[in-house]
Amino acid sequence: MGGGGNQQLQQLSQELQAIQGEIDELEAEIDDYQNEQDEIEEAVDAIETLETGSTVQVPLGGGAYVRAEIQDIDEIIVDLGANYAAEQEQEAAAEALNHKKEALDDRIDEVREEIDELEDESSELEQQAQQMQQQMQQQQMQQMQQMQQAEDDGDAE
Repeated sequence: MGGGGNQQLQQLSQELQAIQGEIDELEAEIDDYQNEQDEIEEAVDAIETLETGSTVQVPLGGGAYVRAEIQDIDEIIVDLGANYAAEQEQEAAAEALNHKKEALDDRIDEVREEIDELEDESSELEQQAQQMQQQMQQQQMQQMQQMQQAEDDGDAE
């Protein structure tokens, strides 16, 4: 029976590691969402403060930027998702971005709930593992006591 208990403990350990891996992935997902929210906040701040005629640095990619003048602040192209974008006026663009940020808040809450569920499952598995270890220790103690008692009985004869 001792071998079976060890196998069950090993299986529980693997399940715990898998759950921790899922939790780590979900936490990384939350970090990505929060970074996206930070970028949205920066964009909203820029939209609300920039004016026609302002000079800005436009990223070209690869860490390169070009200085450009805003010709019309009411011609802002906003990514709507699913590879779609739309030209919007300044106020509508800020609203669209804020809506996107709120959707990310909702997704972050959902992911945190998933993490909580996984942590609960992990706690239950840890308790099972502790109970198994205690049972295995008790069985070993009983076997040792029985062996000791058998030796004592053998010495008495």
